[in-house]
Formats: sequence, structure tokens, C-alpha cells
Amino acid sequence: MDRWGQSGDPNVTAAVALHVWSVASPGRYNSHGMSGDDYYIARAPASERGTILANLAAMRQEAAANAVTDPSLSLSLEMSDQYAGTLTVATHPAGLTGAATLSDAVFADRSSARTIGTGAHPITGTPADGVPSYRVGASMNIDAAGYGAALDLYTTPGKQRLIAAVTGSSTGLSASAESPLIELDFQPEITTQVTSRYVAEGDAFVDGLTVSVSKGTWIHLGGNPIEVTATGTLYGPFDEQPTEADTPPAGAPVAGTETVTLTGTGSYTSPGTIVAPESGVYTWVWSIDKAAHGENAKYLTDSFTDRFGQVTETSVVPFQPDAISEADQRLAVPGDALTDTITVSSSNGAWLKKDGAFIPVVFEGTAYQVPGTLPPAQNAAIDPNAVPLGTVTVTADGPGVYTSPPVIAPTGGFVTWVWEVRKTTQPEWVRDYLATDWADEYGISVETTSVRWPVTVTSLMREYNVHPGGRAFDMITVTGFPANHGDFAGDGYWNADVDELHHTVYGPFATDTELTDDLDLTSAPVLAELVTPARNGVYKLGYTDEDKIVPTEPGFYVLVTTFTGDDRVQPYASSPADVLERFYVPPTGTDVPVSVVTQATSEAFVGEPFSDTALVQGTKIPDGAYLVFRAYGPHPADAGAVCEVPFYESEEIPVTQAGVYRSGTTTVTEPGNVYWVESLYNADGEIIAEGVCGAPGETTVVKDQPEELTVKTNAVSTVELGDPAHDVATVTGTVPDGARLVFEAYRQDSDIASCTPKELVFTSTVIELNGPGEYRSDEVIFETAGTYYWVETVTGKDGTILHRGVCGAPDETTTVTDTLEQPRTPDTPGELAHTGGGGDWWPIGLAGGLIAAVTGGVLLFGRRLAIARERTGYVCDEDLSFEEFKAQFEGAKED
Repeated sequence: MDRWGQSGDPNVTAAVALHVWSVASPGRYNSHGMSGDDYYIARAPASERGTILANLAAMRQEAAANAVTDPSLSLSLEMSDQYAGTLTVATHPAGLTGAATLSDAVFADRSSARTIGTGAHPITGTPADGVPSYRVGASMNIDAAGYGAALDLYTTPGKQRLIAAVTGSSTGLSASAESPLIELDFQPEITTQVTSRYVAEGDAFVDGLTVSVSKGTWIHLGGNPIEVTATGTLYGPFDEQPTEADTPPAGAPVAGTETVTLTGTGSYTSPGTIVAPESGVYTWVWSIDKAAHGENAKYLTDSFTDRFGQVTETSVVPFQPDAISEADQRLAVPGDALTDTITVSSSNGAWLKKDGAFIPVVFEGTAYQVPGTLPPAQNAAIDPNAVPLGTVTVTADGPGVYTSPPVIAPTGGFVTWVWEVRKTTQPEWVRDYLATDWADEYGISVETTSVRWPVTVTSLMREYNVHPGGRAFDMITVTGFPANHGDFAGDGYWNADVDELHHTVYGPFATDTELTDDLDLTSAPVLAELVTPARNGVYKLGYTDEDKIVPTEPGFYVLVTTFTGDDRVQPYASSPADVLERFYVPPTGTDVPVSVVTQATSEAFVGEPFSDTALVQGTKIPDGAYLVFRAYGPHPADAGAVCEVPFYESEEIPVTQAGVYRSGTTTVTEPGNVYWVESLYNADGEIIAEGVCGAPGETTVVKDQPEELTVKTNAVSTVELGDPAHDVATVTGTVPDGARLVFEAYRQDSDIASCTPKELVFTSTVIELNGPGEYRSDEVIFETAGTYYWVETVTGKDGTILHRGVCGAPDETTTVTDTLEQPRTPDTPGELAHTGGGGDWWPIGLAGGLIAAVTGGVLLFGRRLAIARERTGYVCDEDLSFEEFKAQFEGAKED
């Protein structure tokens, strides 16, 4: 306008009008379907049109060359999500910069204000914590001084307007933008840690929750946080730690569910309403269900669930191993190996596993020798008098059936097993998986074995030769029965005692060679059958009319004693080959040739005494005859019988009549076979009869002492008040250096055996053991009548108990009786003088006793015996009046 607007040339002013119009209103200018230049130039004279258009082109060229910049600024906001967005700045000219400020957002450098220019600028929304929605705002200011066109307009007094171009004077640009309303949500997440890795059965499962937000912040409405419900599902029981997975396996057992209301981030504790029902592994899975939150669901980004089987979310309810056991041997004998079969399981649920394998559990089983001779009473507590025989272990690698290692039963009586599980004896890593210690009860019937007592019967026929129609007499000594045998009536599991000993006289036999160990007694002829109580004592057979033994035919006879056995005592049968139980009835008017039958101790240990016994037969024994016993060896068992140089030779033993004679005892220091040979000489030293080296029954097998220390005892069975009593222990096996032996006696006031300090009335002096052998206690005189149980104890030099006897064991009972009046002499049995007359067949030393009986002396039994037989059916050694007979009888006992 300054250059062309003041011209008076109509062709110039027309061009100015067209230029201004095209700039000021280009839309209107070009709205006629053609260029505005072409449309409006048509109004000018045709002759001037070229000049006008030329001037217009010149103006436009000069305007472009001399134009000034018109500055501009624009802002736009675009959010790609709830927080990420872009601020776009447009300026003209493009190089303009200025200060931009954000509200509820920051630039990439975390600032909310910075100087920026044209372009796209990343921003991040920063709404206030807890707001449910927000807007992002942006504003920008640019200092634009010096940009833009300016005209000065002047008006003259004559109202003429004048225009003059001046320098641009723009003072600045500003712009702002705001996002639409942005709705917010947040994503809560849960991690947990169980408060206890191991939870006892019956206790509550408690889980500790840590709540965080992985997106946004916890939204508040009306000043209060939104409540979010978290549901915890406890899966289990499993038998081992489950494998971690995104979801639980199909069909996984569920122990229960709990809910926790969340009102923000932080720590929470589950309510603990789920109680451990049984053993197993239990694992939590926590979840948040968006759909379950109603109108507030829109504020939750999504549902949430944590992983299944995480170790930190898992608790273990320890299992309780226990066992039901049954003794493998209901009945046994001393020396047997006793075992127990246990069926193990978990009593409170699953037997847990680790790494796919059952957790091993060590069961300890102790075999206890029950005090006394009766079955044990079942009790949770172990009888303090019970003696542990041995403890074994079984490692159970899961539920099932296991057999224990053996424990040797050293003596008779009842042995009962007690099993236990102790956490302290388990491998350390196992202990936490076990609920608590466990033990079964003492004295359970099926866990008990009766180690049946061996009964011993020693006997001696009063005479060997009996004439036809005469009477035979026998004296039986029975030991080994429990003192209360015959009184036990059974308890529903253990059967009642069998209270009968059977004594059968078999014969006649044509020769004594038929009387062998393997004689078939089922078809043998029977002369007499007698019965006595199955109780310890000394029994006279044949002395009354009710039990008389009267052979009527010539031949050889033998008495065999049998016991069928019961639940406390072993079966017993004496041998038909026992020379002490024979008698012979010669044909009338026939002489019996002189012969010798022998029977040696069958077995002995090294250092243990053994002997030989000879039965001399015949009706005419030469005057001055004598016996000599010789022992040879010991020799290896596989070397055969060798009898060259004897290591033992007895004294010359006078033989005056038929009867039993003993060699005396000897010992050896090495194992092997010892062969006995007996020689019967006449007065001139000529052999009448002689045995054969290696003959049947004439070999003693000597064995090495066993490794295991064994003690067998035999107390004086009965004494009168005021008489001394004692106990004898036979020690075999390996005796440690410094071992000592002590005997104790306990008075009994009831039928239940009890050997406690309360009952203790006698303690022997300490006996130093110098090896296997026989050891005798001090003599003791008990102050009152009654029953006394002996108990022997062997200790090592450090005081460790190596052996302790059983309270109430057979042969370990002394009965003290009140002193009775001196008995009168009974009448002599009618047949005794005739049967025993002549004195031909009695052993030396016995004839005097018989003569005393024939002439009216005391005949073996007095009033005391009669009373005892009337009361109990048996008598004891002390009821014998003939000391000579007693000495002979004792000498004829088996070892």
C-alpha cells in the first residue's frame, strides 16, 4: 500500500484493488468458478486489461519479496492411554520456541515445565493419588517481537487518510490445550508368605499377604479407599510339595477358602478359620475377581490370581507314623532269635514324600523280658522291672510291612516288644515332617512271645532188679516249672497251664538194646501209667497202692516221663535210653549175667564239668569188683573215635551190687569229641566187661564257649525257717575282664512278681568273675517264712549291666516254710522188704538206707511228706529222710 496505494494511475489503482481483494478475501475473490483475476479484469476496458494485470503481477512479486513473517502458535494433546500422551506444538515460523507448562503430567525428563519448540513431545500423566479421573492440561508462551506487518494510518484535517509502512511490533504468542476427561483404574497384586512352614494338626493355617499396585494408585471415592475383596483358596492335602504352575491341577483337593478385604497397599493376615484336618502339604492361591466388585469393577484394571504351588505359600502338616506289630514267634525256647513284624502307616493322613520318595522314618523296637512268669499286663508305661534284651531299628521308607532284626531270648519267660518313633533319632531333615514322638503300649498280647521254660526231670529207680510180682519204686525230681505253674487259668490269649506230668512204664522188652532214643513208644507195651502235678518237686512213684508198679513178666522195663507242654513250659519227654530209669525182671530161677550200660554227658562247653554214668547189671557181682572210667580226647569230630592215652582216669570205684555208678567230673580246655570207655574188673584186675571206643551214648561233645554271655541260675528251692539258702549261677560265654556278679533276694507278698528296692531283703557280696564257671552266693537265713525271688546281675568294670536275671524265674525261687514237728516213722510198704531184699542190686552207700527202712527206720517220707502230698501232690528234697539216698540220688542227676 505504501508503494502502490498513493498512485493516481487508474491502471495501478485497479491492480491494487485486485491484489488487496485477493489477499483479504481469497475465498470470495475466487468464488465465481474461475480465477478472480480473470473474473474481475473483465470489468476493465479491454485495452487496459493487460496493463492492469501486468501491474498486479508486479505487485505480487514485490509483495512476496518484501513480505514480513506473521508468527503463530498452536498446541494439541493426544493421550494414547490413561497416562502416556503426546503434546504437539506448531509454530510459525518453525524455529520459534517457548516455555511450555503441563498440569497433571510431566515431560520425559519428569519435569512439568520446560522450553520446547515445534514438534511432538512425549508426556506422562501424573494424576493425584487416589483420584478416579483427571485431565492433562498444557500451555505455552512464545516471545514473538519483531515478527508480523504493521501500517501507520494517518488522517489529515481534511479527513484524508494516509498509510505508512512501519517495522513489525508483535509482542508474543500463547496457546493452551486440554485432554478429554481420563477415567482411571488400578491393578492390585498380592504376594504371600505363610506365617508358619509347619502347622500342627488341629492348628489354623495363617497366611501373610503383601498387597501392592502394579498400575495406578489405589482409588478413593468420597475420601475413602475402594474396598477390594481377595479370596484365598487353600489346596490340599497333597503328599508332597506340588509343582508350581499357573493354575491348580484338575481335581486338586480344597481344604477351604478365606477372604480378606483390602483397602490399600500394605500387609494383611488371613483370618485363620481353616484348621489343619490331617497330614499333608497345603498351598494357598490368592485371587481378585474384577467382575465380583459391582459398580466399582470399572476401577480395577483386571482380575488377579497368583501361581499355584509356590513354596512360600505352602505349609506342611506333619504326619504321625505309627505301627501295629505282631510277634513272629508266639512260642519260642531260650536261645531262639525273636523277630517282630510291624505294619507301619500314618495315623493322621498321608505319609509325606519329598522329591517323589516317601520320607524315611526310623522305628526303634525294644524287646523286654517281662518280670515274673506270667504274661504282662498291657500298660502305657513300661514295667520298671522289665529287662531290655535288645533294641533294634527298622527304617520304614513308606507305609508297609517290615520285619525287625532278631533279638536273642537268653532265658525263659515272656518277651514283649515296645516300638517307638523318636524325632531326636531321625535324620535332621526328617524331624520337621514328623508330628510328634510315638510309642505303642507295653505288654500287648500279640506283641508278646512266650519263651517257654525248659523243664528238667531227673530220676532214679530205687533198684534195678525186681522179681516177678514184686514192686518197682522211682524217685522223680522235677525242676524248671514256674513256681506258680498250675495256677494260671489263661487270660483269653494265653492258654491255661497244663498241670499234668505223665509217667509211663513201658515193658517188658526182651533185651535192653531195644531201649534206644528212637524207640517207637506208640506200639511199645505199657505196664503202668501214672500222673503227677506238673510242678516242681520230688515225686515218689510206686509207693502207694494207687500208683504201684508191679511187673508180672520177665524182661526189661523203662519209665518215660512226658509233659505235653503249654503256653509257658516246653514239652518234655525223657529218653527210653535213660539207664537211670530202667529195671529188669529176670525169669524165675535165672541168673542175670553181669553187664554194663553207660551214658555220658552228651554236651558241655570248654571248662564245664562233664561225666559218665554206668548201670551195672547182673545177679551175681563178683566180690571185689570195681569200675574204672577213662576219657580220651578231645579229638576233632571228623577224625573218628580214638582211645589211646586217656586224659582222665577215675579212681577204682567198688561195685558190690547192680546199680548206677558215676565216674566223677572232668573238664577240658579245648573243643572236640571226648570218648568214654568204662571197664569193670574183678578182684584180680581181670576185665569182666568193657565198653567200646565211640560206642553210642559214650561221647561228650565239647563246644567252645559261646560269644554271648549267658547266665543260668539254680537257687535252693525250699528251706525251713532258720535254715540257710543260696543261689548258684553257671556262667558261660565270653566274660569281659573286670566283670562282677551280685545276687539279690526279694520277698514276695502277692501273686505278681515284683523285684524293687521295697522287696529287697538280701544282697550278696560282689563276686569277681574270672571266666566261665559256677559261682555261688553267700548263705542267707531269711527271717520270715514265705516266697523269695532271686535275681542275679552281671556288670562290667564300668558298671554297665551285662546281664540281669528275670524276677520270678523258675529255679530262682526259694520257699521258706515254717518249722514242722519231727515226723513219726511210717510203716514199711508191704513189698519193699521182699523186693529190695538180699542187697544184691543196690549201689554202694544205699544199702544202709534200705536196711534202716526194712528195720523200721525213717522211710524217705515222714508226716511232713504225707501232709505235703495231701496238699499239693508233690514233695521237695527236704522231705527226704535218707541222707544216703539223697546223696546217691543227687549224684545220679543229669547235668
